[in-house]
Amino acid sequence: MDRQLGKWKLDVERIWSAAAPDYREAARLAAHIAAASAEALLRQAAMQALPILRSASDENADRITTNAARCRLGVVREVLHTLTTPRFGRRQIPVKPLGPEQRYRQLLGLPLDCRLTGVEIHRAYKRAAKTAHPDGGGSVSKFQALSAARDALMKER
Repeated sequence: MDRQLGKWKLDVERIWSAAAPDYREAARLAAHIAAASAEALLRQAAMQALPILRSASDENADRITTNAARCRLGVVREVLHTLTTPRFGRRQIPVKPLGPEQRYRQLLGLPLDCRLTGVEIHRAYKRAAKTAHPDGGGSVSKFQALSAARDALMKER
């Protein structure tokens, strides 16, 4: 399927870079992409571009229609570029679930990786409790979770 995306990308680039784009060919290509693509985002972009591309392929299409068709073709081009560009780094690695202490720290809005003092924990608790307390518009369960997080962090300290 990657080869198919590459071929579609080349075809769209060829149409895009032409001095006078062939919108009839672009409409055929968009219809083919909308019917055959496995990528939902690409299918949607092609289906949305199809009506304006067909209108622009008409011999007596005005400049506004051809400009709109070029914009829609540009959207399809950008989606194809995004799908075919290689991704580098660790983006595909799943996120590790947080441990209990990290969840408590996250709940209180504290940094996950440094040593904390009792004063820092207490300040973070007070700050979070202002919005989580039932009298302040929060819920009882959220306030209880904050209190449990503070108690657990203070005990571990």
